[in-house]
Amino acid sequence: MALSEIELKRCLKEIEAFMGRRRPPADFRDELDVGCRLDGQSVEVFEIRPQFSAPAVKQETPIAKATFVRTKGRWRVFWMRQDQRWQSYQPKAEVNTVKEFLNAVDRDEHCCFWR
Repeated sequence: MALSEIELKRCLKEIEAFMGRRRPPADFRDELDVGCRLDGQSVEVFEIRPQFSAPAVKQETPIAKATFVRTKGRWRVFWMRQDQRWQSYQPKAEVNTVKEFLNAVDRDEHCCFWR
Protein backbone atom coordinates (compact mmCIF):
# COMPACT_ATOMS: atom_id res chain seq x y z
CA MET A 1 0.00 0.00 0.00
CA ALA A 2 1.42 3.39 -1.00
CA LEU A 3 1.84 6.31 1.36
CA SER A 4 -1.16 8.49 2.13
CA GLU A 5 -1.28 12.00 0.68
CA ILE A 6 -0.30 13.54 4.04
CA GLU A 7 2.60 11.09 4.51
CA LEU A 8 3.72 11.76 0.96
CA LYS A 9 3.78 15.55 1.52
CA ARG A 10 5.77 15.12 4.75
CA CYS A 11 8.28 12.90 2.96
CA LEU A 12 8.69 15.34 0.08
CA LYS A 13 9.24 18.22 2.51
CA GLU A 14 11.98 16.29 4.35
CA ILE A 15 13.58 15.15 1.08
CA GLU A 16 13.70 18.76 -0.13
CA ALA A 17 15.40 19.88 3.11
CA PHE A 18 17.92 17.00 2.90
CA MET A 19 18.74 17.77 -0.73
CA GLY A 20 19.29 21.42 0.15
CA ARG A 21 21.87 20.38 2.76
CA ARG A 22 23.55 17.55 0.91
CA ARG A 23 23.79 18.52 -2.77
CA PRO A 24 27.11 19.98 -3.93
CA PRO A 25 27.29 23.50 -5.41
CA ALA A 26 25.71 23.81 -8.87
CA ASP A 27 29.03 24.10 -10.71
CA PHE A 28 30.14 20.66 -9.40
CA ARG A 29 26.94 18.75 -10.15
CA ASP A 30 28.13 17.55 -13.56
CA GLU A 31 30.88 15.60 -11.79
CA LEU A 32 29.04 14.57 -8.63
CA ASP A 33 25.47 15.00 -7.47
CA VAL A 34 23.10 13.47 -4.96
CA GLY A 35 19.59 12.33 -5.77
CA CYS A 36 16.65 11.11 -3.79
CA ARG A 37 13.54 9.34 -5.03
CA LEU A 38 10.28 8.33 -3.47
CA ASP A 39 8.99 5.07 -4.93
CA GLY A 40 5.87 3.55 -3.41
CA GLN A 41 6.71 3.07 0.27
CA SER A 42 10.46 3.58 -0.09
CA VAL A 43 12.79 6.56 -0.07
CA GLU A 44 16.12 5.97 -1.78
CA VAL A 45 19.22 8.18 -1.68
CA PHE A 46 21.77 7.78 -4.47
CA GLU A 47 24.89 9.37 -5.88
CA ILE A 48 25.03 10.53 -9.52
CA ARG A 49 28.36 10.52 -11.38
CA PRO A 50 29.55 10.28 -14.97
CA GLN A 51 30.30 6.72 -16.02
CA PHE A 52 34.08 6.14 -16.09
CA SER A 53 34.16 4.51 -19.54
CA ALA A 54 31.58 6.90 -21.05
CA PRO A 55 31.60 10.29 -19.27
CA ALA A 56 28.52 11.50 -21.17
CA VAL A 57 26.46 8.76 -19.47
CA LYS A 58 25.37 9.38 -15.87
CA GLN A 59 25.19 6.46 -13.46
CA GLU A 60 23.40 6.20 -10.14
CA THR A 61 24.97 4.45 -7.17
CA PRO A 62 22.56 3.54 -4.35
CA ILE A 63 23.54 4.89 -0.93
CA ALA A 64 20.64 4.33 1.46
CA LYS A 65 17.02 3.26 1.51
CA ALA A 66 14.15 3.41 3.98
CA THR A 67 10.94 1.45 3.52
CA PHE A 68 7.76 2.21 5.44
CA VAL A 69 6.24 -0.76 7.26
CA ARG A 70 2.64 0.27 7.80
CA THR A 71 1.87 -2.50 10.33
CA LYS A 72 4.60 -1.12 12.62
CA GLY A 73 4.26 2.53 11.64
CA ARG A 74 8.06 2.69 11.29
CA TRP A 75 10.68 2.99 8.56
CA ARG A 76 13.22 0.18 8.05
CA VAL A 77 16.67 1.57 7.20
CA PHE A 78 19.15 -0.05 4.80
CA TRP A 79 22.57 0.76 3.39
CA MET A 80 24.12 -0.57 0.17
CA ARG A 81 27.07 -2.87 0.78
CA GLN A 82 29.96 -3.13 -1.65
CA ASP A 83 28.54 -6.46 -2.85
CA GLN A 84 25.49 -4.49 -4.12
CA ARG A 85 23.09 -5.91 -1.53
CA TRP A 86 20.93 -3.92 0.83
CA GLN A 87 21.94 -4.47 4.45
CA SER A 88 19.95 -3.50 7.52
CA TYR A 89 21.58 -0.43 9.07
CA GLN A 90 22.84 -1.12 12.57
CA PRO A 91 22.48 0.24 15.20
CA LYS A 92 19.36 2.03 13.83
CA ALA A 93 17.52 -0.59 11.81
CA GLU A 94 14.21 1.26 12.25
CA VAL A 95 13.24 4.90 12.71
CA ASN A 96 9.93 6.68 13.27
CA THR A 97 10.17 9.29 10.49
CA VAL A 98 11.79 10.02 7.15
CA LYS A 99 13.48 12.97 8.85
CA GLU A 100 15.25 10.58 11.26
CA PHE A 101 16.33 8.42 8.33
CA LEU A 102 17.70 11.34 6.31
CA ASN A 103 19.47 12.77 9.36
CA ALA A 104 21.16 9.40 9.96
CA VAL A 105 22.28 9.32 6.31
CA ASP A 106 23.52 12.91 6.52
CA ARG A 107 25.52 12.29 9.74
CA ASP A 108 26.78 8.85 8.67
CA GLU A 109 28.19 8.15 12.12
CA HIS A 110 29.23 4.59 11.20
CA CYS A 111 30.63 5.39 7.73
CA CYS A 112 28.21 3.11 5.92
CA PHE A 113 26.53 5.48 3.50
CA TRP A 114 29.05 7.88 1.96
CA ARG A 115 32.25 6.54 0.45
